[in-house]
Amino acid sequence: MALNTNKSVKLYYSIKEVAQMFGINESTLRYWETEFPNLRPKTVGSNKVRQYTDANVEDIRIIYNLVKVRGFKLSAARKMLSSNRKGVETSSEILDTLLSVRDELQELRKQLDVIV
Repeated sequence: MALNTNKSVKLYYSIKEVAQMFGINESTLRYWETEFPNLRPKTVGSNKVRQYTDANVEDIRIIYNLVKVRGFKLSAARKMLSSNRKGVETSSEILDTLLSVRDELQELRKQLDVIV
């Protein structure tokens, strides 16, 4: 599953947009909000529509990498984030880079297979 990491000039993202970025359900995001105290998107209007900032999206990327990619339980991911946030961010960035490189290498291999 390739993570869509296109940078944009948007100030806020809807829950639907963020869920699509990570290929997860909106209900997963709502649940993660209850499990991770630092993940609190802005809510607007009487129906409390969520508005996620770039910082929120970055937090979700880190949680996604811990839970969905690396297989941590939510409690372990929460503990890891609270005790070593900088290390987790760096690990997540490294993992994203490695996944991107792997995808590029697989594409190059396909091109070589066509040539040979």
